[in-house]
Amino acid sequence: MTTILRRTSYLVVGLLVVLTTSGAAFAAEAKSIVLAKELTQLLDAKKLAAIAARDSAEPDFYAAAMYFSGSQLLVVGAKYSPAVLLDGKMLKREYQDIYIDLNSAAKAGTKVFVEDSGADGLKLDHEPNRAADSFESGGKQVRFDEDWKKEQKLSDADYQKAFDEADKLYCRLLTALIAEAKK
Repeated sequence: MTTILRRTSYLVVGLLVVLTTSGAAFAAEAKSIVLAKELTQLLDAKKLAAIAARDSAEPDFYAAAMYFSGSQLLVVGAKYSPAVLLDGKMLKREYQDIYIDLNSAAKAGTKVFVEDSGADGLKLDHEPNRAADSFESGGKQVRFDEDWKKEQKLSDADYQKAFDEADKLYCRLLTALIAEAKK
């Protein structure tokens, strides 16, 4: 009787670990998914292909996005100097120009770039026949696809850490862009 009880308790604990782990992975994936959906809905409703905003978490940091309806959301974030140039463009709602400026002339070492294939938030892995999401910061790019171990030579922990950091920063940028799109 004790052996059966012990085996049952091991099984229950094992199932709880699996459920907790898969729940944590889903939660990590889900953070930017909701925000990307909200932003793309706003952009579609306003018929905008670009949006830009000043980041409220870091006032000298800007975010800009180019949106290809239903297929891709490209988001860049960076510091820009002199900021007054971008502020003037913000007032005129010249979002595409800001996107170009941040992509080409950001302060060295501050640029981040997110390629959200599907415009549906970052995903740890992508569906077959669909481009992978990617994140670039500090000149280093991580692609979130099934070949990450082989091609990018990352450990499981490093891959998950890179994804979590990318998703956190992407959420921050999306939040700033959503606030601007709601104006």
